[in-house]
Amino acid sequence: MNDIITTTLSSNSELTNNIVSTYLKSKGKLLRPIITLLSAKFFGDINDKALQAAAALEMLHNASLIHDDVIDEATERRGLPTINNVWSNHVAVLVGDFFVTGALRCGVATGDGRILSALADMGRDLSLGEIDQVDIARNHNIDEATYMEIIRAKTASLFECCAAVGGYANNAPQTSIDELRRYARLLGLCFQIKDDTFDYYHDPIIGKPTGNDLREGKVTLPLIYALGREDMPEHDEMLALVGKEVLTSEDIDRLIDFAKRAGGIEYAYQTMERLRDEANDILAPYSPDDTIEQFREIFDYVIERRL
Repeated sequence: MNDIITTTLSSNSELTNNIVSTYLKSKGKLLRPIITLLSAKFFGDINDKALQAAAALEMLHNASLIHDDVIDEATERRGLPTINNVWSNHVAVLVGDFFVTGALRCGVATGDGRILSALADMGRDLSLGEIDQVDIARNHNIDEATYMEIIRAKTASLFECCAAVGGYANNAPQTSIDELRRYARLLGLCFQIKDDTFDYYHDPIIGKPTGNDLREGKVTLPLIYALGREDMPEHDEMLALVGKEVLTSEDIDRLIDFAKRAGGIEYAYQTMERLRDEANDILAPYSPDDTIEQFREIFDYVIERRL
C-alpha cells in the first residue's frame, strides 16, 4: 500500500516530490488503511482493489491534515515542521489538493463504482461536519447529541468508509458490510473523543497547544458534560464564560480547570468504554480469529493512545 502511495504521488515536479517525500517519511498511525485491509481480510483477501482503496483513504486523510494545519496555523505535526510552516499556506493547500487527486486516481484504479461512491459520500460528510462545527462554534450552543453528530460526520464517516470499501473489494453482502460499518462508526467516535481530551493537557509530543479547541470556539465532550452539571457552584459563571465572543488565555484556563474538576475527562473515558462495549457486541456473534482480535485491539489502542 505504501508503494502504491509513493508511486501515485510521484510527479515531474522537483518541488512537489521533495515536499511529498519529506512528508511521507513521517507516517502517522496508518489506522484508517489498517481498518480497510482488516475489513478486506475479514471478508476474504487483501487484494489489489483493497490496497488501492486503502491508499486512497490514507491520501484523503493526509490531505485533510495538511489543510487543517493551514487552517489552524500549526507549526508542527508528529514532531516535525508542517508544510505550511516550511513553505507557505499557498504551497500547503496545493500539496493537499495533490494528495486528493492521488486518492481519486487510486479510487478509479479499483474499477469499482461502489468504492468511488463511498469515497465521494465520505468526503461530503467530512466537509459538512467541519462546516457545522464552525457554525455551531459561532453560536456557542452545543449539547452532547449535537457534538456526537458532528464528530460522526467529520471523523467517524472516514472510519465507516474504510470498513465499507474493504467489504466492497471482496463483494461482501451489504448486510454484513453494514454491520462492520457500525463497528467502525463507534471506533471513529471514540477516536475523536480521545483526540478532544488531548486539548485539556499540555503535551509537546502532540504538537497541539492546550485549549486550542476552545480558542477556536469548539466545545467538546468534557466541557459539555461539565456545563451540564448545574450542581457545580461555578456553573452559571462558566456557562456565561463559554458564551463570550472571544476567550482570553485566562478564560480558557478556567474552563479547562472547571471541566476537569467537574469530572469531564472521566465522563469522556466512560463514554469511550461504552462505545467499546457496543463495538464488542457487534463482533461477538463472529467466530474468534486473528482478524476479530485485531479489531478489538484497535479499539483498546484508540482509548489508551498518547498521540
